[in-house]
Amino acid sequence: MAPQRFQEQFDQIQRSMPGVALAMGPDDSAEFIYEKGVVLARDGEEARVVEDTVRAHFTTFAGLTADEVRRASPETNRSGITRIQVGDPGEGGRHGDRAVAGALRALRETEGNARRRLVSRNHVVHIAPVNACPGDEPVPAPHTAGPNPAVAEGGYDEDSAVGVLVIDTGLMHDYAAYPAMAHVQGDPQIDETDADGVLQQYVGHGTFIAGLVAAVAPNTKILSLNTLGDIGAILESEFGDKLFEAVERDGWPAIISLSAGTSNGSTDGLLGIEAFMEALREQPRTLLVAAAGNNASATPFWPAAYADKPEYAQSVLSVGALRSDGEFGACFSNHGSWVKVYAPGERLTGPLTGFEAPVPYRYQHSSYDTCRHHFAYACTCQQPQHLGVLTGERATTSGTPDQVQFEGFAQWSGTSFATPVVAAMIAAHMTAHKETDPRAARQQLLAANTEFAEVRGAVVPALLPPTWSPVPVVNIPPSI
Repeated sequence: MAPQRFQEQFDQIQRSMPGVALAMGPDDSAEFIYEKGVVLARDGEEARVVEDTVRAHFTTFAGLTADEVRRASPETNRSGITRIQVGDPGEGGRHGDRAVAGALRALRETEGNARRRLVSRNHVVHIAPVNACPGDEPVPAPHTAGPNPAVAEGGYDEDSAVGVLVIDTGLMHDYAAYPAMAHVQGDPQIDETDADGVLQQYVGHGTFIAGLVAAVAPNTKILSLNTLGDIGAILESEFGDKLFEAVERDGWPAIISLSAGTSNGSTDGLLGIEAFMEALREQPRTLLVAAAGNNASATPFWPAAYADKPEYAQSVLSVGALRSDGEFGACFSNHGSWVKVYAPGERLTGPLTGFEAPVPYRYQHSSYDTCRHHFAYACTCQQPQHLGVLTGERATTSGTPDQVQFEGFAQWSGTSFATPVVAAMIAAHMTAHKETDPRAARQQLLAANTEFAEVRGAVVPALLPPTWSPVPVVNIPPSI
């Protein structure tokens, strides 16, 4: 059975996608979320091969007639992807979809002959998850303490500013009240609060990210878009088109900061963004900096894991998170050879909301008594302790969930936030060295780097912003 927190997040994402039936995958695991009854194929001949194969080998099992195996709208799109219905999305529960799994099996022999993948699930891409949610929930931080990383010296110069595109959840209504973000442009969050004026779950994710970029690299032209919607989730079949729309809004930027993705049980990447990734590779003056994800896993997380593919090595940089002292990997961070660099991503402090008036928030998840990833320090699973609205032993036995007030700054953790730190350090390097090529700046920055950390026994490069202050960790003595 999937962890309770994954079940809670599944429900949250399902509510944000009315009319789309979702399942957990693969096969009753909590590795990813995908659309039921539908597979993806490339437009044209490959889509026809998939349809014909499913009709010939699979319709009886799926409960469809041959005529019911059909392409779902839109038939064509910018990403060159077709959705093909292979089953009734209303059949079965949330724990896997036998129709989709059967369709994938039916194509394996054909794929072997074609020597490349022809079909995939339609995954949900969402803000870099711990089982489908960020590393933890935000905690109010005193306004007097200021941000960490602190705002670097140097101001904003429109003529020389480095373009940074933040693809996330958009900006809170009062973000410009934070002086470091006064020049930031972008989309607003759509629904910040519920009917009672309480902040919605994970609202402010994009604002926090944009604030980190503005602090570490003040001379950046930041465009923060609501590409992923307020809940931070989008279907793979839609994501490619949305990425194209984002980069073409003001032209391809120098740096894209993306704190979202998904695993897919494959080493082939995401079919739905294949066209975008090819276009990115042909843009020599754009670098994608992508979050490695927060599942404490070595399983590739896309699109960050493209950094490990030779053909994308120059255009994608994957980022894992360090714990608050910068010496070791954070408990939640994904890891492995496909993660190319690490940066502080635990208990960072940045802007959220409440600069103009305090805004209440109720915790959704209860903290754990012990680290769910079995680390021996007080990780974000445990500290700070709070009681959440959603189900769980502590929530159901202890009563009222904890409520706090945000008055501007928040402390938050996740590879979601290590990622904009690295994006900003590359941008700052470009400004300091008058470098116009972000891919060259990435190489120069890493080549000159002298900081390293330990992650799961491996020594890895660590990028530490000059204005970042480490926070000591509390080690937990072993139980007797």
